[in-house]
Amino acid sequence: MNLVPIATIKHRNDQGPLDGAKKRLPSWFKVKLQPGRHYQEMRRLVEAHGLHTICEEARCPNIWECWNHRTATFLLLGDICTRRCHYCSVETGKPGAVDTQEPDRVAKAVQALQLRHAVLTSVNRDDLEDGGASIFAETVYAIRHVIPTCKVEVLIPDFQGSEGALARMMEAAPDILNHNVETVPRLFPSVRPQGKYPRSLELLHRAKAYGGKTKSGLMVGMGETPEEIHGVLRDLRSVECDIVSIGQYLQPTKDHRAVDRYYTPQEFDEWKQVGLRLGFRHVESGPLVRSSYHAEQQVEGMAL
Repeated sequence: MNLVPIATIKHRNDQGPLDGAKKRLPSWFKVKLQPGRHYQEMRRLVEAHGLHTICEEARCPNIWECWNHRTATFLLLGDICTRRCHYCSVETGKPGAVDTQEPDRVAKAVQALQLRHAVLTSVNRDDLEDGGASIFAETVYAIRHVIPTCKVEVLIPDFQGSEGALARMMEAAPDILNHNVETVPRLFPSVRPQGKYPRSLELLHRAKAYGGKTKSGLMVGMGETPEEIHGVLRDLRSVECDIVSIGQYLQPTKDHRAVDRYYTPQEFDEWKQVGLRLGFRHVESGPLVRSSYHAEQQVEGMAL
């Protein structure tokens, strides 16, 4: 088994080491380096269809595990974001034109992989009237047209609070509607300056009213307290959120927000128990957990 510190991992278009590589990472931050046949096949497929994945753009430490299990989170609407969040490595700038053929290309990739569970996300597109909700919906429809049995999870931006955009999204009836709060209310203005914590909770509340399953996630290690983490979990349950993911924040580059603290695996286990006691149907909690990590298993566990 070949284990490497995640601080040394580089993917396509990588701009540097995770977490600056100067800060010593705890011993549990090791990942299995396994660029096997399925990983290579996934990479060829993504490139052949001209697609983007958040796995690469966000330099996810779980990319080898997920791609070898034929799981990927497709990044819709390009790879340029209109927002500048201080934890995210996705490039900020002026996005290009919307590619109306993207839903069909994603569906063909899902079909080629014979996925049972597809995850769709996007950059923030505040330049679009509906925030990109139409492309999300069309991609869900396109996937179900080619593989009716495939479960589809969408990880959406806040659409700037637009009720019409959310309604357009929910018309497509995704199996899971995911929107991450990412951090605690006190840190929101400095971590997500163009977002609003109440707006994110309201989106999840309205999505739940459509009758679907909802999911959210947060990163820890940016300066929050354990009490604040518990507070976010309670807030998410107050809007009947079904699934939550909790993972360790890792500084993408030296220009991003620094890590305040590395939590132990035992602390992540404790938060999982807290979440289950609060009533979440599933809690994915661990140092390397990211929003879409084990997404298929989460759905299977909920018997959707």
